[in-house]
Amino acid sequence: MVQREYGRLRPQVPRFCGCDTCRGDVLVYALNRLAPHYVSTRQGEVLTEIALDSDQQKATLDVVLLEGFRRVGLAPRCGAKPVQLI
Repeated sequence: MVQREYGRLRPQVPRFCGCDTCRGDVLVYALNRLAPHYVSTRQGEVLTEIALDSDQQKATLDVVLLEGFRRVGLAPRCGAKPVQLI
């Protein structure tokens, strides 16, 4: 879900580097700040997907990802020039 939302938001932040290192840093930033949702069956996966598909959950995820874009953009580990995104 985090990767999917990253892909949806990424075009909206064109000045963000987006290399594999920066992408990974944003995903790790987001995953470390969101509640875990572990499943072990297909049924659990479907139920979790439905729960995470609510507008509130997407908004929370988007806020965390955008903050990740901002923070990683200010100090990219890949050597790209730091940028103020938001």
